[in-house]
Amino acid sequence: MPTRRGVLAAFGAAAAFGPGAQGQEARHSSAYRTATDLVQALADRQVSSRELVDAAIARIGALDTRYNAVVVRDFQRARGAADVADAALARGERKPLLGLPMTIKEQFNVAGLPTTWGYKRFANWKPEADAVAVQRLKQAGAVILGKTNVPTGLTDWQSYNDVYGTTNNPWDTTRTPGGSSGGAAAALAAGFVPLELESDIGGSLRAPAHFCGVFAHKPSLDVVPQRGGGYPATPARPVRGDMSVAGPMARHAADLGLALSVLAGPDPEWDGIGYSLTLPPPRHDRLADYRVLVLDTHPLCPTAHSVAGALNTLADRLDKIGCTILRNQPDMPDLALSTRTYDELLHAFFSADLTASQRVLAREAADSLSPENRTLRAARLHGLVMTHTAWIETSRVRERLRAGWQGLLGKVDVVLCPPMPTPAFPHDHSSWLTRTLDVDGRGISYEDQIAWAAIATMCGLPATVAPIGRSESGLPIGAQIIGGYLQDLTTIAFAGMIEQEFGGFSPPPDLA
Repeated sequence: MPTRRGVLAAFGAAAAFGPGAQGQEARHSSAYRTATDLVQALADRQVSSRELVDAAIARIGALDTRYNAVVVRDFQRARGAADVADAALARGERKPLLGLPMTIKEQFNVAGLPTTWGYKRFANWKPEADAVAVQRLKQAGAVILGKTNVPTGLTDWQSYNDVYGTTNNPWDTTRTPGGSSGGAAAALAAGFVPLELESDIGGSLRAPAHFCGVFAHKPSLDVVPQRGGGYPATPARPVRGDMSVAGPMARHAADLGLALSVLAGPDPEWDGIGYSLTLPPPRHDRLADYRVLVLDTHPLCPTAHSVAGALNTLADRLDKIGCTILRNQPDMPDLALSTRTYDELLHAFFSADLTASQRVLAREAADSLSPENRTLRAARLHGLVMTHTAWIETSRVRERLRAGWQGLLGKVDVVLCPPMPTPAFPHDHSSWLTRTLDVDGRGISYEDQIAWAAIATMCGLPATVAPIGRSESGLPIGAQIIGGYLQDLTTIAFAGMIEQEFGGFSPPPDLA
């Protein structure tokens, strides 16, 4: 067991030395310890919260000029909260996260800190109360260091805006860390904090985890309250997400479960949805007992050979240790229809924020489509101009598909598929109208990369992302693990078993 002196020495050296310093791997070891280990070290008085907070602040100060991940800093209050946590620890108090430093996605309200979503007009708006999820983290003893960067309006797989600038991927600063939770994934990969609070409707947890080589969990719909995570300068009221969720991001699978145990539960101001939701234990205790359906190709979006290859390598390894690996199921719902339906409903949600001129353009574009056009672009345009009647009809299609996927996940334990079609791509701040994504030399519509997010989001299913490999150029690749509704602990446990059996997170080369 590490001594107090050893813990502090490792943290201190990690903060003091920049990338490439001699002996960096040993010196960075404590910067990359698990949240679970650090909570135990705090309880055992091997290290104090104030020491962890000071070390994290020093590391952010030394390294974040390269990444621009922690864009709202609340260091003074964090030091005060750490001192309070240390006093509680000295009295023998125990809480799940007592004294643990962490950061929060800029989207979520933290009393006294700005919530902008990257919009300049909200740069000076500060909420008076914490989001419910933030309240729960604080009540569990977490010490909030600040907030991490997002794209403008939370609507991109890159994280840049006019308020805070661009966040870079610690694996390659010329590339995106993902979005909309890109600052969070970069902060985790850089060893700033062990835990983050995020959200997801279009892969916002899953894409950054995949791009930065960390773990993330998109919970089942309605498991984590979202009050206080809405549009800036609007009242924070209890809300049921149609598809959006809030959840944790970490460097280790067990830390996802730790965070979810704190975050899950109904909104105390709403005695309706959520009160009857309970998360059953994982379906199996052994990795070999899992029945796994592997999906490596998508009918509406090509997937890079490196991503599909890493997934199939994992499937082969799982097969060798005894897992039941399935490549197809005769009763699997139509993946193309699932993705188009999701994209329509997602863009119907986005349509609320269109300007009058944008609505006219969207209507003209939608009217010009052929009835036979079944592309994702067509689905997006239909969603942007959808009437309420059309939304109800499309939502009925969703319910049939949900029933189909849920039925399938009664026969298999998890669906294993890519989180995104490529590893992290280069920064591209050009117009959305002209952006393309390179998939093994083939240019596709930038927005089509949302395809793999569809199953879990549309159906309200849990999905955990775990790092499983590297591309030819050394970029991280993750796997998306989808489970049945409320089977959150199953997908997290499966990710943890993969981590134990085959390895999980490792630091970017110049930080290790």
